[in-house]
Amino acid sequence: MTQTTSKSRTVRVAAVQYAPDLEATEGTVRRVLEAVAEAASKGAQLVVFPETFIPYYPYFSAVLAPAAMGAEQNRLYENAVQIPGPVPDALSDAARRHRIVLAVGVTERDHGSLYNTQLVFDVDGALILNHRKISPAPHERLIWDEGDGTSIKVVESTVGRLGALTCWEHYNPLARFSLIAQHEEIHISTYIGSIFGPIFAKQTETQLMNHALESGCFVVNATAWLSDEQRASITDDTKMQGVLTGGCMTAIIGPDGQHIVPPLTEGEGILVADLDFSEITNSKRIRDSVGHYSRPDLFSLAVHSKATPHIRGITRAETGPRDTDPAAHSEQTADQES
Repeated sequence: MTQTTSKSRTVRVAAVQYAPDLEATEGTVRRVLEAVAEAASKGAQLVVFPETFIPYYPYFSAVLAPAAMGAEQNRLYENAVQIPGPVPDALSDAARRHRIVLAVGVTERDHGSLYNTQLVFDVDGALILNHRKISPAPHERLIWDEGDGTSIKVVESTVGRLGALTCWEHYNPLARFSLIAQHEEIHISTYIGSIFGPIFAKQTETQLMNHALESGCFVVNATAWLSDEQRASITDDTKMQGVLTGGCMTAIIGPDGQHIVPPLTEGEGILVADLDFSEITNSKRIRDSVGHYSRPDLFSLAVHSKATPHIRGITRAETGPRDTDPAAHSEQTADQES
C-alpha cells in the first residue's frame, strides 16, 4: 500500500495580469487563450485570470454617475457571458487541450440579470466551479446581482482542493472561514486592478497574506491592467482617470503569508511559481484554525448553501386542509367553533 502525502506534491501555477479588450468579448477571449498557451508552455498546471476579465470589468461604474451609465450597461449586457455558450466552450477547450486547471472571471448574464462570476475548469474541460460574487461593492450594485451560498464551497481538482472568492468577498470573514473549514489547499482570488490607487493594492496584499496565514493554504491572485489609452476611453475627465490607476497586486503567496515570487504591480505579465504542498503541513502543524487550534465548542458557523429559486412547487404534504379538501376544512372549522 502506498499512501500519497502532501510532501510529495508540487504544483506549478500562473497568475495573469493582462489588459482586457474593452471593445469586444472576442478580443478578450483571444487574449485569454494566448496567455493560457504561454503559461502552459512554461509548465503551469493552474492558470488564474482577473475579476470579470471577460468581457471586461465595468470600470465605468466607478467613474460615471448612475444616470449616465445606461448606454454602457446595455453594452455590457450585450457582451456578457452566457452559460452554456461559446465563451465557456472556448475556455473548456483550452483547459482540455493544454491539460491545465483554468480559472477565469467573467460577467455572466442569466436572462435579465448580470453576475460577477468565477469559472473554474479542470484538465478534462469540465466546469467544476461557478462562483457568483455574493456581495458586490457599493459602486457595483447597479451592475451585478448577488450570488447565493451554493458556490461557497471547495472543489476537488487535478491540482488539489480549490476554493475561490472575488475581491472584497475577502472582507467577509465568514465566507473565508467557510472555505478554510472545507480544507482548501489553493485559494483562487481575483481582484479588479488598475483602480483606486496604491492604497488599494496594499489593502489587497494584506487581505491575501492574512487569508494564506489563517487558512494555511496557497493563494493565487490575479488583477487586470489598463493602458493610458484605455483609461481615456472610459472617461475624458482627467480627475476620474486618476481613479483608474494603481491597485494592481497579481501575486502568489505561500501558507506562511509571504510572496513566493515578487508580485506584479505594474504593466502586463504572467507570474509563475511552484507550490510545495509540504508547506501546508508545516503551517498547519503549528496552527490549524479548523483543527487543533480551533474551538468549535465555543464558535461555529451556519452556511445557507441551498439555492433560493423564485418559483417553488408545493407538495400535497405541505398544503393544509383548506387548500386540498373543502369538506375537511369545514369539519375542522366546526370542531374549533364547538
